[in-house]
Amino acid sequence: MIASVKAFLFEHKKIALLLFFTGGFTWDSLTLGSIDGWYSNVVLFTYLCCLTVTIYIFNRTDDNAWNGTTIEPYVEYAPYAIQFFLGGLCSAYVIFFFQSVSLTKTMVFFLLLVVLLFSNEILRNRISNKYLQFSAYYFVNFTFFTFFIPILVGAMNTFWFIISGLLSIVSTLYLIFFIYYRSPSTRKEIKKIRISSLILGIYVFINTCYYFNLIPPVPLSLQEGIVAHRVQKQEGNFIVTYEKAPIHLFWKSFDNTFELGPGDTVFVYTSIFAPTNLEKEIFHHWQWFNQQRESWQTSDSISINVLGGRRGGFRGYTFKENVSPGYWKVDVITKEGLVLGLLKFNIREDSTHFRERITTRLFK
Repeated sequence: MIASVKAFLFEHKKIALLLFFTGGFTWDSLTLGSIDGWYSNVVLFTYLCCLTVTIYIFNRTDDNAWNGTTIEPYVEYAPYAIQFFLGGLCSAYVIFFFQSVSLTKTMVFFLLLVVLLFSNEILRNRISNKYLQFSAYYFVNFTFFTFFIPILVGAMNTFWFIISGLLSIVSTLYLIFFIYYRSPSTRKEIKKIRISSLILGIYVFINTCYYFNLIPPVPLSLQEGIVAHRVQKQEGNFIVTYEKAPIHLFWKSFDNTFELGPGDTVFVYTSIFAPTNLEKEIFHHWQWFNQQRESWQTSDSISINVLGGRRGGFRGYTFKENVSPGYWKVDVITKEGLVLGLLKFNIREDSTHFRERITTRLFK
């Protein structure tokens, strides 16, 4: 049985690498829970540790370091293991970041994760290219710490992002040079200055993305966002009255055209997931489109203090009175400017009060 499996892997090496990579993605999609769950974080930390070990084993194989050891019969599977753990980590990040990404500039970083997820199947040298291997390792290492540290300390800000970056770059460079000074074959394939510059370049790139708010605010995520005619809080529940989207726009939560009657108030209701014990100040940034200047003008920026730990998300709302007709949008953002979501709508005057798709929904 084992011999036939080995023969198949050897004969279909390219297909096998693809299967191991997609296997990690499929497994994570089926088994991972919420981002703050200890099961999810233990699994990802285990993946990262196993990836570290298998990279070390793989890079020492050409030095005959495992000859005569119990590891020797299994070293040929090291590339498959790297592929599996790398695929598992990337797929988990895609899943978690997808929950936090919005159709804004944060899509840039999310799409980068998707590209990384499939890049090993596109690049010619694949995992045997050590520059690619160490670069991918650093990227998944940094990404892990960016959401694990906030969950661990119960805080999410620039300081902890910097700490995450420093932890990841120190641990990655330590692994690289630990292998470098013990592996003659690795010293022949890579140059210290080049690999160090590459890792530092990725570090600068990720920090630049953070500075320009291109990174989705994981572990926070906007679970629900509705522009409503009325929001009431009763006995810990929220009663939201709004207009449903037309049937052909079934994927939308509400109608983007807000029919404004005399004396009407515009409400924005949001439900934001945050990990247990994480406290964060979130803003509803109200803006209207100035037709004369052809630009968005800020009307108000109203804060909501989010306390994590509730599975259904932390619920809250803001509202505006005496609003003018026209195009409006509300950015749901963190204090640092990271975007959780964007609600766009068109306010149109309506004196008839006839709203055929009006509905009321209870959020417990």
